[in-house]
Amino acid sequence: MQDWVTGLPKKTGKSLDEWIEVLRKSGPKDEKERRVWLKEAHNFGTNTACWIVDYAEGKPPWEGDPQSYLAAAERYVENMFSGSRSGLRPLYNKLLETALNIASDIKACPCKTIVPLYQKHVIAQIKPATKTRIDLGFALKGTPYTVRLVAPKGLNEKDRISHCIAITQLSDIDDEVIHWLKTAYQLDSKNYR
Repeated sequence: MQDWVTGLPKKTGKSLDEWIEVLRKSGPKDEKERRVWLKEAHNFGTNTACWIVDYAEGKPPWEGDPQSYLAAAERYVENMFSGSRSGLRPLYNKLLETALNIASDIKACPCKTIVPLYQKHVIAQIKPATKTRIDLGFALKGTPYTVRLVAPKGLNEKDRISHCIAITQLSDIDDEVIHWLKTAYQLDSKNYR
C-alpha cells in the first residue's frame, strides 16, 4: 500500500489526496457508484478505484502501521468467509496454500472483498463470488480464453486481472490452476524484473 500511495502521482498525475478531492467534488455520493465512476471516467482498475473510495470514506485499507494492517487483514479474511460463505473457507485455504507454494516471493495482501496475490505486481486474486463459488483471477493479458479460463464479470480494459477460473470444490484446484498461477508469476517476473 505504501508503494501504491507513493507511486500514484507518477502513474496518474495526482496524489491520493488530490484524487480524493476530485472524487468529493465531481464524483457520485454513493460508495459503490464512486468505484464505478473512477473505473469508467478515469480508467482505474478495480483495486485502485476501491482503495481511493475507501480512503475517501475514511475507511483506509491500510493506515501506515504494519501491525494494524495485519490485524485488519485477518478480519478481512474472517469476514469474507463467514456466514453464508463459510463453506468457501476450505477452498480459500487450499488456494492460498497452492499459490504461496508456487514461489517463495509470492505474497498475499487481503483486502475487504478480495485477496490479491503478488510478486512485484498482482499476479492473481482470490475472490468469493457467490455463496458456493470463488473466482480465482489471473493477470494473463493477451492469453486466449478457454472453456474454463474465462473473462471475469465486468472486465475493464485497465483491470490487471484479465482471466478467471471458477472454484466450487477442492478438486477444481488442479494442475490447470497451478499452470495458470505459474504462468502469471512468470509473466510478472519477465515483465517487471
